[in-house]
Amino acid sequence: MSAPVKEILQRSVRLDLAGAALNGNLAVPAGALGLVVFAHGSGSSRHSSRNRAVAEVLQRAGLGTLLLDLLTEREEQTDVITAEFRFDIPLLGDRVAAAVDWAAAYAATSSLPVGMFGASTGAAAALIAAAERPAVRAVVSRGGRPDLADEALESVAAPTLLIVGGRDEVVIELNRQAFARLSGPKELQIVAGATHLFEERGTLEEVSRLARDWFVRHLGAPSAPPA
Repeated sequence: MSAPVKEILQRSVRLDLAGAALNGNLAVPAGALGLVVFAHGSGSSRHSSRNRAVAEVLQRAGLGTLLLDLLTEREEQTDVITAEFRFDIPLLGDRVAAAVDWAAAYAATSSLPVGMFGASTGAAAALIAAAERPAVRAVVSRGGRPDLADEALESVAAPTLLIVGGRDEVVIELNRQAFARLSGPKELQIVAGATHLFEERGTLEEVSRLARDWFVRHLGAPSAPPA
């Protein structure tokens, strides 16, 4: 017998972050365990079908989600032509960190522990934010480029899960290199048969399951006392 679906507060939000006005979609189930902020990848947005599918699984598990555009509308229009913003990792990292601050001040999310879900280049932005904001309690990367977080990797204390497709050979190696530099709790999961975008049957569902379990484990439990 399936668990009853919890009432979910859903609203569009506009965040004034790091000198930019960014659009987001916020969903917070009743009695939420935590909030997961999504950092989208190269050329993507809050409308990403893959990230929305993951977000729905997290919501059913009692986790709030914030799917956020990391570029302004004007920047997106420019980026389509020049691709100059999607690889500006410091800029994206600053905006994700500012989103964590926004969540801490926003009434509906201020009491919730925060996790980060990053895809592609958004994974690097999520890890930079986690390094800069100790309030971040868990990070998940889907087909990410955590290597682009560079020196921030050694400063990430939050438990971090790297998920890579088994047929995404170049990105597997980049994730292994980044994994070795992470000093906090960490896991690397390779999804058999999946390519970079996890388009193969059942592979995105596996990503969703892994992410859900990771966030429930690390956001649903009390935070560890300071050392």
